[in-house]
Amino acid sequence: MKSLGISRQVLAAGVVGAGLTGSFLYVPQVFQQAQAKQPIEIEAPNGAPISFADLIEDVSPAVVSVNVVTEREVSRMGNMEEFFERFRGLPGFDDYMREREEEEGQGEEDEPQTREARSLGSGFFISDEGYIVTNHHVVREATEIEIVLEDGRELEAELVGSDPQTDLAVIKVNEPGPYPYVEFETDADLRRGDWVVALGNPFGLGGSATAGIVSAEGRREGLLAQGNPYTDFLQIDAAINRGNSGGPTFDLNGRVIGVNTAIFSPTGGSIGIGFAIPAELAVNVTQSLIENGKVSRGWLGVTIQDVTDDMAEAQGLEETRGAIIADVTDESPAQKGGLQRGDIILSVNGNEATDATSVTRMVGGLLVDSDNNFTVLRNGERQEINVTVGERPTDPSELMQSGSERPESSDEDAEEGPLGVSVRPLDSETRDALGLEADEPGMVIGDLESGSQLSEIGVQPGMAILSAGGKGLTSVADLESAIAEAEAKGRDKLLLAVRNGQRTMFVTVDIGDQSED
Repeated sequence: MKSLGISRQVLAAGVVGAGLTGSFLYVPQVFQQAQAKQPIEIEAPNGAPISFADLIEDVSPAVVSVNVVTEREVSRMGNMEEFFERFRGLPGFDDYMREREEEEGQGEEDEPQTREARSLGSGFFISDEGYIVTNHHVVREATEIEIVLEDGRELEAELVGSDPQTDLAVIKVNEPGPYPYVEFETDADLRRGDWVVALGNPFGLGGSATAGIVSAEGRREGLLAQGNPYTDFLQIDAAINRGNSGGPTFDLNGRVIGVNTAIFSPTGGSIGIGFAIPAELAVNVTQSLIENGKVSRGWLGVTIQDVTDDMAEAQGLEETRGAIIADVTDESPAQKGGLQRGDIILSVNGNEATDATSVTRMVGGLLVDSDNNFTVLRNGERQEINVTVGERPTDPSELMQSGSERPESSDEDAEEGPLGVSVRPLDSETRDALGLEADEPGMVIGDLESGSQLSEIGVQPGMAILSAGGKGLTSVADLESAIAEAEAKGRDKLLLAVRNGQRTMFVTVDIGDQSED
């Protein structure tokens, strides 16, 4: 083993030499030098095992393959649509398709057609009673769940509970145990470079093991944050592929430090960037699922944005932190408690808010129907507001105003104002289109100068500016006054609330050179 690399090089050279010379075997100088030297001894780094075999042998009986059956609705034409797509545009094709659609229309009252679909995932026992942790997306909409043990036994299982927000689920086998199980490690002091071992069922190849290191902690950027506001993922480079979802990641003590859930891959296969849900979060979620069948989280009923450096400057904050409220849901706990659009949440029950994610997590951890104190910045002044939080709905977005249409822009009655924008007052039709109450202030953008700051950050005609510097707008004079007030305070940035369809976003503009326009 110590001279494996040299031996391969020598063997290759010898074979080539024999092929060329027949009876003469050329021995290269490098081989003579290697013979003369002492064998090179390579020692494993401190903490690196010679083999993971013992670890894998100990924990693998607790790891299972999860086979899921679902029923999916399909169109009456089914997979033929893909076939027909190849011929689209050929002579006579459109007539043929119209005839088929007429035939399909005659059967509109028939029951929707469904087909059986199968998918594969992984999981692991966390108790001898047969409770198994896996991913929500593995068992979502499952009509049948079957698990396969290491020894090949196939057992039926049922869903105990599932949490889409963290992509975790718990299932339980129907046959009584005891079963071999593993435990979570919630006190691991993980560092980049620590060894990890992942087990699972990649591409249906049950019982597979891969090894690697912790690549990073606290990942929640980009797509990872979408739909997973409560999770800071572990990034590992142990190979994770389709079918590994729901499987465990172990440390060298055989404790579960993460639940494999996602990969970054432009190819669909492992490129060494996998993500696992940390054990600390998985413990709390799975316990709640076992005890209650669901995870109850506190809910305010607001949409929030991170406070940026420019926003902090515009509002006179000494440090960039907190979350600004963009919209408040009607009849929500936030509205009943007195929170408003434009409030910057600085702390919850005395715990500092660093960004929108931290606020989401703190609120989600509050007890339903409990009274809580929110410190907010409103119009430059700190206020304490008490709110009784509710229970987070399964899909909070359904309660938010969902329209996205903007009123048609028009220069008619639009008055030219600062910042390269022309605006006109809101009318009842525009208010309805924007989902605004009758008494809410705002000005509709009729036109924007090409190259203006607002146009460069994506603001378009038809949107509305609701407020500037925390003050509602009803005229161009209000916008000019907001700019003058900010300049008087020595600020170079102005915070604007812009309504796009029925959603609000906060943006900042530079007003440092307004006096020169």
